[in-house]
Amino acid sequence: QVQLVESGGGLVQAGGSLTLSCAASGRTSSYYAMGWFRQAPGQEREFVAAISWNDDSTDYANSVKGRFTVARDNAKRTVNLQMNSLNPEDTAVYYCAASSRYYSARYDHQYDYWGQGTQVTVSA
Repeated sequence: QVQLVESGGGLVQAGGSLTLSCAASGRTSSYYAMGWFRQAPGQEREFVAAISWNDDSTDYANSVKGRFTVARDNAKRTVNLQMNSLNPEDTAVYYCAASSRYYSARYDHQYDYWGQGTQVTVSA
């Protein structure tokens, strides 16, 4: 059974920081790309960041580049998303995803497994 569990969401003021974590269990050796997506109310789910499971290659959406950092901890089998300089437009449910088919992926159809999501709310 493959499971992804996100944690670390919450309420933060604009300009603040949060770190999201995604704990992976199951056949993590089969994962290639790990991604973060977000979905704000009434909007489509959008790509945020991705990291390859087996090297350090990363990819970011333009809207978060320079503010967010994705990193993995292989020993703990977690992928973290450090979010700095948050603004109200970052408010969304954030999802962790894993792809067993791609080393780098930006589109949700490229991912095979999803977490349940964690809410991030940024107040003005």
